[in-house]
Amino acid sequence: MTLTRWDPFKDLLRIQERMNHMFDDSMVRSRGEKEPGTGRPGWTPTVDIFETPDDIVLLADLPGLAPDSLDVRVEGNSLILAGERRLDEDVQEENFHRMERGYGLFRRSFTLPATIRQEGIRAEHKNGVLRVTLPKAESLRPKKIHVENGS
Repeated sequence: MTLTRWDPFKDLLRIQERMNHMFDDSMVRSRGEKEPGTGRPGWTPTVDIFETPDDIVLLADLPGLAPDSLDVRVEGNSLILAGERRLDEDVQEENFHRMERGYGLFRRSFTLPATIRQEGIRAEHKNGVLRVTLPKAESLRPKKIHVENGS
């Protein structure tokens, strides 16, 4: 039987993330935020967040974005992802028959648990996926305790 440490704040953080996402989506629609100069609304990249024994990992689908067009930062207890996906310069918007991919500005915000070591956060962009690794505090990592022979 595997014992799992219960984190009473995990469910609350999950609910807060959902509320933040719904709020962000509704604010973009209600404010009618648009990419400057185009009249097109912004977009929201999809993310997965999962946990390993040592880290919390965020994966964001950002195809077509160069690493230098991304802004990844920590502000207080929030991880902020922002950037912009632009149309190819050689294709004019009026020449599209169908445009389903999102273009323009995006901004996502995620509340960080207090158990993250902010100075160890790493971000890597590979094959259109941004991977942000958030290391857990040493005290929360699983630790094997050696059992000595008592004889």
